[in-house]
Amino acid sequence: QVQLEESGPGLVKPSQTLSLTCIVTNGSITTSNYYWSWIRQSPGKGLEWMGTIAYDGATYYNPSLKGHTSISRDTSKNQFSLQLRSMTPEDTAVYYCSRGAWVYEYVDWGQGTQVTVSS
Repeated sequence: QVQLEESGPGLVKPSQTLSLTCIVTNGSITTSNYYWSWIRQSPGKGLEWMGTIAYDGATYYNPSLKGHTSISRDTSKNQFSLQLRSMTPEDTAVYYCSRGAWVYEYVDWGQGTQVTVSS
Protein backbone atom coordinates (compact mmCIF):
# COMPACT_ATOMS: atom_id res chain seq x y z
CA GLN A 1 0.00 0.00 0.00
CA VAL A 2 1.46 3.33 -1.05
CA GLN A 3 2.04 5.82 1.73
CA LEU A 4 2.26 9.59 1.40
CA GLU A 5 3.50 11.99 4.03
CA GLU A 6 3.53 15.77 3.83
CA SER A 7 6.44 17.69 5.26
CA GLY A 8 6.91 21.41 5.69
CA PRO A 9 6.61 24.40 7.99
CA GLY A 10 3.47 24.89 10.02
CA LEU A 11 3.76 28.65 10.09
CA VAL A 12 4.55 31.01 7.23
CA LYS A 13 4.62 34.80 7.22
CA PRO A 14 2.65 36.82 4.68
CA SER A 15 4.47 37.38 1.37
CA GLN A 16 6.75 34.40 1.98
CA THR A 17 6.93 31.29 -0.17
CA LEU A 18 5.59 28.02 1.18
CA SER A 19 7.50 24.86 0.33
CA LEU A 20 5.94 21.48 1.08
CA THR A 21 7.25 18.03 0.22
CA CYS A 22 5.34 14.80 -0.14
CA ILE A 23 7.44 11.76 0.70
CA VAL A 24 6.20 8.64 -1.05
CA THR A 25 6.90 5.09 0.13
CA ASN A 26 5.79 1.70 -1.19
CA GLY A 27 5.26 3.16 -4.65
CA SER A 28 7.29 4.98 -7.28
CA ILE A 29 6.30 8.43 -8.51
CA THR A 30 7.47 7.40 -11.99
CA THR A 31 5.18 4.38 -12.28
CA SER A 32 3.12 4.76 -15.41
CA ASN A 33 -0.32 6.29 -15.24
CA TYR A 34 -0.14 7.59 -11.70
CA TYR A 35 -0.74 11.25 -10.95
CA TRP A 36 0.44 13.04 -7.82
CA SER A 37 -1.55 15.99 -6.59
CA TRP A 38 -1.67 18.74 -4.02
CA ILE A 39 -5.03 19.63 -2.50
CA ARG A 40 -5.90 21.98 0.32
CA GLN A 41 -8.80 22.72 2.58
CA SER A 42 -9.19 26.14 4.14
CA PRO A 43 -11.23 26.64 7.32
CA GLY A 44 -14.92 26.35 6.57
CA LYS A 45 -14.34 25.60 2.88
CA GLY A 46 -14.27 22.57 0.67
CA LEU A 47 -11.32 20.83 -0.88
CA GLU A 48 -9.42 22.78 -3.51
CA TRP A 49 -7.26 21.06 -6.08
CA MET A 50 -4.03 22.99 -6.52
CA GLY A 51 -2.09 21.04 -9.08
CA THR A 52 -0.73 17.70 -10.21
CA ILE A 53 2.50 16.23 -11.47
CA ALA A 54 2.20 13.14 -13.61
CA TYR A 55 4.35 10.01 -13.70
CA ASP A 56 6.13 11.47 -16.75
CA GLY A 57 6.77 14.84 -15.11
CA ALA A 58 3.99 16.77 -16.85
CA THR A 59 2.35 19.37 -14.63
CA TYR A 60 -1.21 20.60 -14.41
CA TYR A 61 -2.38 23.58 -12.36
CA ASN A 62 -5.61 25.02 -11.09
CA PRO A 63 -6.03 28.09 -13.32
CA SER A 64 -6.90 30.23 -10.30
CA LEU A 65 -3.50 29.45 -8.79
CA LYS A 66 -1.32 29.27 -11.89
CA GLY A 67 1.58 31.68 -11.63
CA HIS A 68 1.30 31.51 -7.86
CA THR A 69 2.06 27.77 -7.61
CA SER A 70 4.65 25.34 -8.89
CA ILE A 71 5.02 21.59 -8.46
CA SER A 72 8.24 19.68 -8.97
CA ARG A 73 9.66 16.27 -8.18
CA ASP A 74 12.86 14.56 -7.14
CA THR A 75 12.80 11.07 -8.58
CA SER A 76 15.99 10.08 -6.77
CA LYS A 77 14.21 10.69 -3.45
CA ASN A 78 10.79 9.56 -4.67
CA GLN A 79 9.12 12.75 -3.54
CA PHE A 80 7.31 15.70 -5.03
CA SER A 81 6.98 19.25 -3.85
CA LEU A 82 4.71 22.26 -3.86
CA GLN A 83 5.78 25.88 -3.83
CA LEU A 84 3.18 28.56 -3.20
CA ARG A 85 4.43 32.11 -3.61
CA SER A 86 3.28 35.36 -2.00
CA MET A 87 1.37 33.71 0.80
CA THR A 88 -1.56 35.54 2.38
CA PRO A 89 -3.72 34.63 5.39
CA GLU A 90 -6.27 33.27 2.89
CA ASP A 91 -3.76 30.50 2.11
CA THR A 92 -4.12 29.16 5.66
CA ALA A 93 -5.28 25.58 5.18
CA VAL A 94 -4.60 21.92 5.66
CA TYR A 95 -2.49 20.82 2.71
CA TYR A 96 -2.71 17.25 1.41
CA CYS A 97 -0.78 15.25 -1.15
CA SER A 98 -2.55 12.51 -3.01
CA ARG A 99 -2.21 9.86 -5.69
CA GLY A 100 -4.69 8.89 -8.35
CA ALA A 101 -5.02 7.35 -11.77
CA TRP A 102 -5.47 10.71 -13.48
CA VAL A 103 -5.35 14.44 -12.76
CA TYR A 104 -8.76 14.67 -11.10
CA GLU A 105 -8.72 11.41 -9.16
CA TYR A 106 -7.45 11.28 -5.57
CA VAL A 107 -7.44 7.80 -4.10
CA ASP A 108 -4.50 7.65 -1.72
CA TRP A 109 -3.92 10.56 0.67
CA GLY A 110 -1.38 11.78 3.14
CA GLN A 111 -2.56 12.73 6.60
CA GLY A 112 -2.38 16.43 5.78
CA THR A 113 -0.32 19.20 7.25
CA GLN A 114 -1.65 22.41 8.75
CA VAL A 115 -0.14 25.59 7.36
CA THR A 116 -0.97 28.90 8.99
CA VAL A 117 -0.09 32.24 7.41
CA SER A 118 0.42 34.85 10.06
CA SER A 119 2.87 37.56 10.97
